[in-house]
Amino acid sequence: MKQSTFVQTNEALWHQLEAWLDFQQLPAKERAKRHTEEPQLDFPADYRHLCHHLALAQSRMYSPLLIERLNQLVVRGHNQLYSSRMHFWYRTVDFFLRGLPQLVRQEYKLVYLAIALFFGSLISMIIAIQLQPELVYSVIDGQQVALMEEMYDPNNRSRFGREREADSDMLMFGFYIRNNTGIGFQTFAGGLAFGLGTLFFLLYNGLVIGAIAGHLTEIGYIETFWSFVAGHSAFELTAIVLSGAAGLKLAEALVLPGRKSRRLALLDNSRIAIQIVYAAALLFFMAAFVEAFWSSQAIIPPLVKYLVGMGLWILVILYFLRVGREQQA
Repeated sequence: MKQSTFVQTNEALWHQLEAWLDFQQLPAKERAKRHTEEPQLDFPADYRHLCHHLALAQSRMYSPLLIERLNQLVVRGHNQLYSSRMHFWYRTVDFFLRGLPQLVRQEYKLVYLAIALFFGSLISMIIAIQLQPELVYSVIDGQQVALMEEMYDPNNRSRFGREREADSDMLMFGFYIRNNTGIGFQTFAGGLAFGLGTLFFLLYNGLVIGAIAGHLTEIGYIETFWSFVAGHSAFELTAIVLSGAAGLKLAEALVLPGRKSRRLALLDNSRIAIQIVYAAALLFFMAAFVEAFWSSQAIIPPLVKYLVGMGLWILVILYFLRVGREQQA
């Protein structure tokens, strides 16, 4: 193939790559000032084509100017590809060390509302069952109550908290992830029903967890139950609250869209809500890990589990209250 035909065939792709690379190197503020849309292309695939074009140009001994142009373009693409990967990890770390806690504090009203609904119903049910034990059956059926009693009976070696094999721990890890993420997704997605679903699941999960905790406390299974849940409670319960806050953010767009259309308000709020869901998902994963590989270990003394649980609660609270404040200020 003649050089002129080769250039004419591939010139459009080279121009697209040059325009895309120029755009990527612009600072964010400069992009906003220019109001320029990002050029559309499939960079990994087009970059491979570019490398192939350079190899062809060299093997066919095209002009040094063309080879130099393609070589410089390949070098720019290589640097962008490498920096993009590094930038992804930098953004991820920056999000969790700065952006996420700032975002949660920014949405404090919704977070506090989710806390009030979830922990309010949970604590109220625990207290109510201490005063009127039969209330547990208004939330949980008798078969489930019997199963919970058997599970946490100090004299029952088949309860959770027994010494398990490693493969059993992995199996339970998968089960906890599935169960936890199911709760979180229901709570979050319920916001699309104008918040009614989110309100229901926050209250429902608070009542159910409170009923279980209250009943097992009332019948004296304090050590077996509370030492088991102490370790993972900070991650799991906080994740439920954040899922609720994210669902309420969706509901806010539908109930109080302001001057925006509901569609536009939902689109804007969903960008914020999904970031909160990322945090909830990570916390659910961490809760499942702790529950499977730490909480279930019978050889660990209850006092140690309590101390670790308290420490994790302190860390979670400090993370959302303090982390990122220096940059925010």
